[in-house]
Amino acid sequence: MTKSSSPEARTETVRESLHKMLLEGPATAKDLSRAVGIPEHDVAFHLEYLERSLRRRGERLVLEPPRCLACEFAFDRRRRYTRPGHCPRCKSPRVSLPVFYVEGRAPAKSKPT
Repeated sequence: MTKSSSPEARTETVRESLHKMLLEGPATAKDLSRAVGIPEHDVAFHLEYLERSLRRRGERLVLEPPRCLACEFAFDRRRRYTRPGHCPRCKSPRVSLPVFYVEGRAPAKSKPT
């Protein structure tokens, strides 16, 4: 029996793909998982390691915190990359997804002529 679909060959690592996506603009974990082809719950794991790599390059992974859709509570102090289960203020499970993007990319140095 043959498989009907085969995985596409990757030309770059998952983290390189995530980095490229985040340079294009803000994205949620759901957006990133669809674009890169990994499960949504794996995105947080990869973002933790991507953040370390970015720091060494002089870049920064920015996290726009999730908000409660019922009472507008902002999870400003939350540093985890996953969505909270519920709001601590009103206990509503309606919480937006955190949004990620990369900032601080230094422009490429041009060679003197």
